[in-house]
Amino acid sequence: MNHYFTRRSLLAGAGAIGAGALLGANGLPMPAYASTPKSGGTFRIGTSDSSLSDSLDPQLIETRFISMLQMQVRNCLIEAGPNGVLQPELAESWEAAADQKTWVFKLRKGVEFHNGRTLTAADVVYSVNLHRGDDTKSSNKALLAHIEEISATSPHEVTIKLSAPDAGFAHLMSIEWMPIIPEGDTDYNAGNGTGGYILDSFEPGTKSVATRNPNYWKEGRAHFDSVEILAIADVTARTTALRTGQIHAMNFVDPKTARLLSRQPGIDLIQTPGKAHYAFAMRTDTDPYTDVKVRQALKYAIDREDVLQKILGGYGSIGNDHPISTAYPNCNANLEQHAYDPEKARALMKEAGAEDVTVKLHVSDTPFTGAVDMAQLFSEHAAAAGINIEVVREPEDGYWSSVWSVKPFFATRWSGRVTEDAMLSSAYSEAAIASGWNETKWSTERLEAILSEARGEGDAERREALYHEAQAIIHNDGGIVVPVFADFIDAKTSNVAHGELSNGWDMDGLRCSERWWFDS
Repeated sequence: MNHYFTRRSLLAGAGAIGAGALLGANGLPMPAYASTPKSGGTFRIGTSDSSLSDSLDPQLIETRFISMLQMQVRNCLIEAGPNGVLQPELAESWEAAADQKTWVFKLRKGVEFHNGRTLTAADVVYSVNLHRGDDTKSSNKALLAHIEEISATSPHEVTIKLSAPDAGFAHLMSIEWMPIIPEGDTDYNAGNGTGGYILDSFEPGTKSVATRNPNYWKEGRAHFDSVEILAIADVTARTTALRTGQIHAMNFVDPKTARLLSRQPGIDLIQTPGKAHYAFAMRTDTDPYTDVKVRQALKYAIDREDVLQKILGGYGSIGNDHPISTAYPNCNANLEQHAYDPEKARALMKEAGAEDVTVKLHVSDTPFTGAVDMAQLFSEHAAAAGINIEVVREPEDGYWSSVWSVKPFFATRWSGRVTEDAMLSSAYSEAAIASGWNETKWSTERLEAILSEARGEGDAERREALYHEAQAIIHNDGGIVVPVFADFIDAKTSNVAHGELSNGWDMDGLRCSERWWFDS
């Protein structure tokens, strides 16, 4: 079966079992909740990742705080459900022409924005075009670069024409960073949308409060009377807030204390294998990382198993210096594993004439819990190869704007994307260099050609071979050290219930506010 599904198969698969596993006090999976969703109560979430520069501008969604808030107040055309199965959201249906270059989206009728305006195709055209302009700062610009034309072909129909075939284009309309806002709206922080909650207050990097939308169009969703998101960067403080009942759910549990937390009465751990990778990125336009031998040396200078056990507590899997995990259907499991080899790393640095170079690794725990510890561990591993890594601890606030993709060598985290193409195009294409989201400033002509060909390739075996080659190129020459893929580890109080979980992001694909409820 093709990994790019037909609309019919996507809708038929909406009841597939989710990937999230609920762990009880004994660490074993708990049965899925069978209770009927109930309405009421104030749901409080503690999130790890926020910034004082947070904005509800759809072009600037950079933190978990803002991503979850977007999904409270706004909707996308398509929703990614459990196992990534696409479900209709503001688009009730979508179809592609035989050449996969023309896509038609039929919109729901009668959907209202929070200000009372009715959703039309013009709102969708405006929202998509926010990510396409020459001056846009959106990370989605690279993904949408092949859109030639988007138009409202009726009040409730949008037609998108592409410059090249893209069999998986519908997946892009499910990205949480593609919310639909009213045509002409520039007062982004007002939070006007079609979502299940109406924004009451928003203090960037601190707190948000939203109340249930009484006219929400989506039946059986948005059960809480209100939802609060609290920015709690410190994982110990976040955990304490959960234990003491100040919050009902948190993301990014510290893997080192996860099992201990799961044994506390009234607390449930949610472990969801997904696509997230924790990594160290090198700007390949900056010395010494312009030399591929230096990049390769650093890949051999880290003990991945040690990182998996000491940093993730085993909650994840070994990485191989590319971003495609086994959660993607076209993962290349046949690549030679980069193993810890200090002597090989030493030899490569010598060949590059960089054996006496000290490299500065810039980190904070903002990208992921344990990033600082992982950097220190990397430094210890590299020392055995004669490589001196100086760990520079950076402030938590402003990390994404002042450190990530700014410093030559830095900690990074990617939570994955809906498809292989979305992940690779977001982080390794020439278009992503132009948009600022290619953090390593690296791509190749062959990689560009692969991505273009794979998008329109209808044969599943050929598409798989192309994506395997792309992973091999990044694995060998890219500027990314990916030691581990991390499971999402969230936690909640036991009185919070949910159905099947999405594995695209933490906190049920960032949609816990809409999908969860109080069971008692």
